[in-house]
Amino acid sequence: MPQTELGKVVAIAREIADDVIARDAEAVDRESRWPEAGLRALQERLGGLTVPARLGGLGHGLLAVARVCETIGRYCASTGICFGMHTVATAVLAAKASPDQEERYLGPIARGEHLTTLALSEPGTGVEFWLPQTRMARTEDGLLRLHGTKSFVTNGGHADSYVVGVVAAEPDAPPGEFSVVVVDGDASGLAWQGDWQGFGMRGSAARTVRLQDVPVPAQNLLGKGGDQIWYVFNVVTPYFLMAMAGTYLGVASAAVEDARQHLRRRSHVLSGPRLSQQDVPQHRLGTLWAQVERTRRLIYHAAADAEAGGPEALLGLCSAKAEAAECAVEATNEAMTLVGGIGYREGSPLQRYLRDTRAAHVMSPPTDLLRVWVGRALLDEPLLGRV
Repeated sequence: MPQTELGKVVAIAREIADDVIARDAEAVDRESRWPEAGLRALQERLGGLTVPARLGGLGHGLLAVARVCETIGRYCASTGICFGMHTVATAVLAAKASPDQEERYLGPIARGEHLTTLALSEPGTGVEFWLPQTRMARTEDGLLRLHGTKSFVTNGGHADSYVVGVVAAEPDAPPGEFSVVVVDGDASGLAWQGDWQGFGMRGSAARTVRLQDVPVPAQNLLGKGGDQIWYVFNVVTPYFLMAMAGTYLGVASAAVEDARQHLRRRSHVLSGPRLSQQDVPQHRLGTLWAQVERTRRLIYHAAADAEAGGPEALLGLCSAKAEAAECAVEATNEAMTLVGGIGYREGSPLQRYLRDTRAAHVMSPPTDLLRVWVGRALLDEPLLGRV
């Protein structure tokens, strides 16, 4: 089956965003509500975005993830991140899937019947999500049993499966070796703790879950024991960076458009001409547009270069998310300044954009760490530092 053309995929995302996501965005934020209607519509029509075409999926990669998340992010950042984490987890599942995993997970995902997500972060490891403390033990009955706590699990309590990082279970595994397993959402022993109440990204359902002797079939191990670092830097990080970069680029674009429309219609009784006819707003809006556009081009280029196996792919991907975070915060802040007091009103889209974009700097890998990784790569130093 051939890959679905990217333009059609983006057009479908735009249609869903216009018809469903835009309608619910304000309520999702106000009520800290998981954006179910938007997610289900995306799941049904684009859920197989990163499932290989041979398995019935749409067969796309990093660029499509960035562009679809950008389209969604223009209307609702929470929905963009929720769908983005589904595409990332799907890519992880697909990377080394066994025939059994293809049938049980990737087939249903391609048919729009299954929502998945990541469960990597933990309270004790901070930004170093690749160093889990969650334990996995093999039992005599052939099961894997998980013990630990995962935090900031996007789509927490709503997904059909979770891609989980654990300490490798093999008795002869060297210290510091980690594995990845997929846990079904209805598995016994999953204890969700409270609802997500955040400053921004209020619909992301970024919840904490305790894994209390969770039984997992041995065939749910992804790849081989000890493969997590491979997954993190070859699949998780590239897709995660593009999902976040795309989402926050979408928010920045929406903020610029809000400012543009305000300047076009707004005039002052005393000064006479519309704001759109005044030099200073014109200059500031032009500067703002250029900042967003150069960030967009970096993101698109980084995604395409990584898909082509470019030698500087890592530098581009890391810098793309870091630049998107800078751009989103600065663009929404500047747009609010251009709009003035109207932007500070309760219910103003701009105040929601500003709260949502602030998360871009702290969602792991955070901006500072990405800058360090780029510097280390340029200096031929180990990415994770010297032991």
